Amino acid sequence: MSKRTLLPAFLGLAAIGAILLLGSESVRAQGDLLQKGLELVKPSGSSSSAGSLTQGEMGDGLKEALRVGTETVVAQLGKTDGFNADKAIHIPLPGQLATVQKALKAAGYSSLVDDLELKLNRAAEQATPKAKALFVDAIAAMTIQDAQKILNGPDDAATQYFRKSMGPGLATEMKPIVDATLAEAGAVQAYDAMMGQYKALPFMPDAKANLTDYVVEKGMDGIFHYVAKEEAAIRTNPAARTTDLLKKVFGK
Repeated sequence: MSKRTLLPAFLGLAAIGAILLLGSESVRAQGDLLQKGLELVKPSGSSSSAGSLTQGEMGDGLKEALRVGTETVVAQLGKTDGFNADKAIHIPLPGQLATVQKALKAAGYSSLVDDLELKLNRAAEQATPKAKALFVDAIAAMTIQDAQKILNGPDDAATQYFRKSMGPGLATEMKPIVDATLAEAGAVQAYDAMMGQYKALPFMPDAKANLTDYVVEKGMDGIFHYVAKEEAAIRTNPAARTTDLLKKVFGK
């Protein structure tokens, strides 16, 4: 046992011993002194010590942090240019169409390529708000054990939890919206026009891509990219702790 551990224990026992020497004092005074002695003996991590957190408070603090962070992300990305104007998560054309993109730009048809790429990003922006309800459900389902693992884990532990628990559901929710948005925005027509022009070029290899699945995948990547950033900020940046409970939990 270290000197640091022995000192509080020694002081606590001394306080208890003092009670035995003060037989003439009132029972209330003895009780107060005994309580102080016991508090000194208790380990500093005890849940009853001043300023400590209960498991319930820790869980509530984590859930509040995740609620704040995920709402911020959904609001940021689920609007016009949330994806398109953000270099970190902007969705380019699928890799399968790299040859198409290069050939059309060289032939002076850059507008066809740019138009389709814009529509892919617009589809992701319109589908992102669907993530909000799924985040709420995932947070509500979080157990105390889940919360402890996340609090003691790496800076993206909660993001990993979300991706595992809600990833399949998010893909399912986003897919019909992306599909409909691509159709409404004219992405299908833009794709057909682009591919028609590409096929008219001589000696071009065949190329194709599933735009819906691609946008869903890239849209999820963008969402979780920023969820991880929000989580890390709340853990490490005091300015990101916007409520008293967050300050109490993550200020420890």
